[in-house]
Amino acid sequence: MYWLGLDIGTGGSRALLIDDKGRLKASFTAPHEDMQMPHSLWAEQRPENWWDAAQAAIRGVLNEADIRSAEIHGVGLSGQMHGLVLLDEHNHVIRPALIWCDQRSQAQVDFIHRKVGRDKVLEYTANPVVTGFTLPKLLWVRDHEPRHFARVRKVLLPKDYVRFRLTGEFTTEVSDASGTSLFDVVHRKWSYEMADALGLDRSLLPPVYESDQVSGKVCDRVAAGVGLSPGTPVVGGAGDQAASAVGNGIVGGGVVSCTLGTSGVVFADVDRPAYDPRGRVHTFCHAVPGRWHVMGVTQGAGLSLQWFRDQLMSKLDYSKLTAEAETVPAGSRGLYWLPYLMGERTPHLDALARGGWIGLTASHTRADLIRAIIEGVCYSQKDGLDIIESMGVRVDSIRISGGAGQSHIWQQVLADVMNKRVVILETQEGSAYGAAILALVGTGVYASVEEACSRAIREIAAVTPRAAEAGLYARGHKIYQSLYPALKPIYRSLE
Repeated sequence: MYWLGLDIGTGGSRALLIDDKGRLKASFTAPHEDMQMPHSLWAEQRPENWWDAAQAAIRGVLNEADIRSAEIHGVGLSGQMHGLVLLDEHNHVIRPALIWCDQRSQAQVDFIHRKVGRDKVLEYTANPVVTGFTLPKLLWVRDHEPRHFARVRKVLLPKDYVRFRLTGEFTTEVSDASGTSLFDVVHRKWSYEMADALGLDRSLLPPVYESDQVSGKVCDRVAAGVGLSPGTPVVGGAGDQAASAVGNGIVGGGVVSCTLGTSGVVFADVDRPAYDPRGRVHTFCHAVPGRWHVMGVTQGAGLSLQWFRDQLMSKLDYSKLTAEAETVPAGSRGLYWLPYLMGERTPHLDALARGGWIGLTASHTRADLIRAIIEGVCYSQKDGLDIIESMGVRVDSIRISGGAGQSHIWQQVLADVMNKRVVILETQEGSAYGAAILALVGTGVYASVEEACSRAIREIAAVTPRAAEAGLYARGHKIYQSLYPALKPIYRSLE
């Protein structure tokens, strides 16, 4: 028997299979079309492409494992958060989805704070509204595309669109809904107060499940094409960060995760809603019933190195880039990278922030540029960790995952910058793996997410911070933190 985890990411959809002990059987990734950025600060993808890729990923992993559909006993879903999928009365997609890194909606954020009031927003949702979240995107469509908005009958998040195509059900779950600015995170339900205050029809919002609850079953009309048996249970699943945390075993105190994918997230489990008074980190429902999490987000983590490679290096293999970076001493010879390619969330909440190197001289080499990118992303993640620790969250070690997290130099620089032990897990599959674990729980193999993680998650190695480099990076982080305030007035004048 096997359980399927499916993650609808930014660059592709990844499917994997695990057995009842959490051991990985096979995995397969189907790429997505490139995100479309028709204007500065815009980022869009076609939901139909996610569905095509999801089907290809499922068929691919079944073929890779050489198993039959009847051997799949449950499906868990994960996906990029905050995306806006709009369906009409015929359940057709109305327009391309505005995805997580779309930053066009600052005017709508300002309107929400004026209309509802900042204090009420925090009371209703436990988080400030930011441009990346779903609600301001929806209001942008209402303001700028009224013909499209008039046709809207359902609002879904990316993974939940795939769920609809897979099961025919319009549903979501608590962790992903937490990032919409329409969800009461404390009470784990929609905030109809927010919807009503902004004149939004409550019927747009789908029913909400806990992450480990069965939310539907694979329907007959798509089963054969996808490669799954009709009636296969599909659990609620989780937003990519909560699912990744489950995949990393972040379901209790003392251990946090750092996921370095397109974005970067430092994530801590808490047993009650915890808040940063300045709203610099997010407080969301965890994928574990009765628990919450706080997380700091770097918009352009792995994206920074991807941009460098794609635009300047003819898509050279990442391993060659990181090998070059290892030839440069810590500190990149005084060069700093600001990873604000898509604005920034933690700690600045600034859609207009811009990226770039600071301190560049004619003596710097390509290797310096690459290492500075890695260090800049890690500095940004430390910004989030420092805030989380200031909230009273204990951090003994960090579990690393994501594409960049499999690289030795990323592991070591993160350990040195954070001055924490960085742990490598046997399975570093992150979101798709966590979604599969949730499927194990939802189909009754384990009684709780905590029990499943205790059986499935295994540490295999650790990287410890080096004293000299940790001291150098502590000083470097202070310089890094001084750069954004100095540049902020300039950002406002750039088009």
